[in-house]
Amino acid sequence: MTAPADDRAAQALLRLLAIMRRLRAPDGCPWDREQDFKSIAPYTIEEAYEVAEAIAQATARGEPGGLEGELGDLLFQVVFHAQMGSERQWFDFASVAESISSKLTERHPHVFAGTQPGSSAELNRTWEELKARERAARGTASGENPSELADVPLALPALARAAKLGKRAGRVGFDWPDARGVRDKIDEELREIDALDANEGSHARRAEELGDFLFAAANWARHQRVDPEEALRLANAKFERRFRAMEALAASRGLALKSLGAQAWDDLWNEVKSREK
Repeated sequence: MTAPADDRAAQALLRLLAIMRRLRAPDGCPWDREQDFKSIAPYTIEEAYEVAEAIAQATARGEPGGLEGELGDLLFQVVFHAQMGSERQWFDFASVAESISSKLTERHPHVFAGTQPGSSAELNRTWEELKARERAARGTASGENPSELADVPLALPALARAAKLGKRAGRVGFDWPDARGVRDKIDEELREIDALDANEGSHARRAEELGDFLFAAANWARHQRVDPEEALRLANAKFERRFRAMEALAASRGLALKSLGAQAWDDLWNEVKSREK
């Protein structure tokens, strides 16, 4: 007889925790033993991206594909960090799980406290108010002035972080009134970049102005309810798909890529685009 799902999950998790302890033991794996929070962090970020990629593939194909394995890799990262926390007597896996459980019950009073759920907009507003109170409490505890921009992770991709910073500032009224206002800001930033081109501005100034342009573009996407990171990821995938198709097309015709001129590249690009349609 198959064990209930909760029992199987508990047994599997206990096994994973035991494996992690064994890897970090004095006679465990040398590589795992020498890692710390800082050295493991890039792997954690990488695994999160691999989960996102697996989700995209699973959604496109209508089947799980490698999603199960990628979620396992990400879970291992949590277990790894929890084990290192336990070794320093900071926290352990149980306290990590208890922390998120408490946070979820506190942020869902309409589910766990019997309050009226209200509309989706009201639920979102309540969620944001709870998070704001948590940020303020953490700021008070640390002796820092609370900020609407607190807890926007520095490790986020810059484009995603730009949109999140803009959204946070917008909660207290510091925002463009609508998408048109952001679009005007983009035009302004482009004019400033053009002026630098004409005057041969310094590299640092050019980087600053291009950064301002990208920040405005990220927030233009936000005002149109588009995730700029996801939009750029899709654009990257489209470019890669079309470029690979051009490479295949050129190879089938015996064309050397480096010998192609601008017009030949345009012709290949347009042919690939037309075939996609």
